[in-house]
Amino acid sequence: MDADKVNLFIATKGSNFPAESIPMIKERLLNLPSENEMAVMAMEYTNPILTIVLSVFFGELGVDRFIIGDIGLGIGKLLTGGGCGVWWLIDLFLIMGATKKKNLEKFITAFG
Repeated sequence: MDADKVNLFIATKGSNFPAESIPMIKERLLNLPSENEMAVMAMEYTNPILTIVLSVFFGELGVDRFIIGDIGLGIGKLLTGGGCGVWWLIDLFLIMGATKKKNLEKFITAFG
């Protein structure tokens, strides 16, 4: 993939990944075969802002964890009412980082 397309990818989707992983993502994209370019650009990632908003309003039901793919944790939050509110409160601070990590895992799995 050429450098302009890599920069476009980082500009449009870079906020969905942890900041420290951006150089690694750039390197992998630069070495990506040209036949995979469309798949990279079309892949959808979960928006961390969406997950924090969902966590504020529906976090006690585990919706935030279901959205990022942590089904087990989502069920745990659902059955315990967000850990009686404690787990919900902690997740308000952790869910954006968890979302970015899940997006990075998705990227590495698909194109690593």
